[in-house]
Amino acid sequence: MAAIHPLVDEGLGNSSYLVDLGDGRALVVDPVRDPGGYLELAERRRLRVTHAVETHLHADFVSGSRELAAGGAKVVAARAAGLGFPHQGLDVEEELELGGLTLRALAAPGHTPEQLALLLLDGARPLALFSGGALLVGGVARTDLISPDQTGPLTRAAWRSLQRLRALPDELAVYPTHGAGSFCTAPGNAERTTTIGAERAHNPLLAAPDEESFAQRLLGGLGSFPPYFLRLREVNRRGPRVLGAGDRALPALPLERVRRLQEDGAVLVDARPVDVFAAGHPAGALSIALRPAFATWLGWLVEDDRPLLFVLAPGQDRAELVRQCHGIGYERLAGELAGGMAAWSGAGLPVGRFERVAPGEVAGPVLDVRQASEVEAGHLPGAVAVELGALGLQRGGEGLPAGPLTVMCSRGVRAMTAASLLARAGRRDLRVVVGGGAPEWSAATGRPLAHP
Repeated sequence: MAAIHPLVDEGLGNSSYLVDLGDGRALVVDPVRDPGGYLELAERRRLRVTHAVETHLHADFVSGSRELAAGGAKVVAARAAGLGFPHQGLDVEEELELGGLTLRALAAPGHTPEQLALLLLDGARPLALFSGGALLVGGVARTDLISPDQTGPLTRAAWRSLQRLRALPDELAVYPTHGAGSFCTAPGNAERTTTIGAERAHNPLLAAPDEESFAQRLLGGLGSFPPYFLRLREVNRRGPRVLGAGDRALPALPLERVRRLQEDGAVLVDARPVDVFAAGHPAGALSIALRPAFATWLGWLVEDDRPLLFVLAPGQDRAELVRQCHGIGYERLAGELAGGMAAWSGAGLPVGRFERVAPGEVAGPVLDVRQASEVEAGHLPGAVAVELGALGLQRGGEGLPAGPLTVMCSRGVRAMTAASLLARAGRRDLRVVVGGGAPEWSAATGRPLAHP
């Protein structure tokens, strides 16, 4: 009997699955680039990973199939994906025999043109559906990540895919790739797995009465997405580079080397917690605090061809930072500043600082850098709303109010990143709201929130 073990990347909002085939072998569905989690789980369960199976070409993370293949696994993917490295191609309705189990490829285009949903069978009995982005908990994956001219056709394809999947048995367990926190979801909720019956009963997109209503519901709920989504699909088609042991180290660089690299165009990213950054940081550094969403904002705000330098606190997890960078294809990791902030300030180099204020202390012009969907739920009256990703693209915050400016988000982490972007562009008199956002401001002041 197969056993399915989800492994969740909370930062990217995605799930991959290690499937124990019951005979000492295992396959992994939609693996992320770092294979460590799968290999450790397989070792604990005395399994050998023999297959890495892809439901579609991913736009939001670098696939780990080649990493698993380097250890002996066979890569399996849609033939229509046109992978540029050794693999077994599957056509629609083709089956992969796995001892006593079978994996059947079902047509599921929509999120991507080549997407397959993979039905795991024990004889004729369906055990599980690995749906990729064709069916999510409470939604489907977005259809606008390829190109504007394909969004319409892919949306219609997604509707037809849903109609095919809804015909599967109600009790069939569904294991989607995308989930809460993923910019591929449209919409979704906090649950990671579901059943066909639960989605038939509760999924608003599956409940759409016709294709036109489905398209309106789907496309009307789409927000912005990071620009690296537009290049990772091709990276995964060609095949990402297999990483070596040396790639996973982050060398400590002396201050003189860091300064020379900065002069040559390297970006200095301060990954320390925002309170530490606010108290003192290298002037001009970009604040992206190391947390599960670190890679998303790095990919949104920094070009992938720029060498990266980091400022870190002593106890922070260097391996996690490197893992997240590699996970979205950022490989030009020059190193971290040896000695950290103490080395910088000790050399008499310019130090930047930001004042932090509580929600109830907000005064003057306010810049709200939350996502548009968050702002629509309620914002401070008169606040200027610019998503953090869009602020990064503006390269200077043109059109913002002149003079002192208070920056806010929901907890202060994105706001600190925004303030560091503005400071890099020459803005002064910046304050950052910490400890909460618009609802906390309303509770502290007794004033109602505005709604667009």
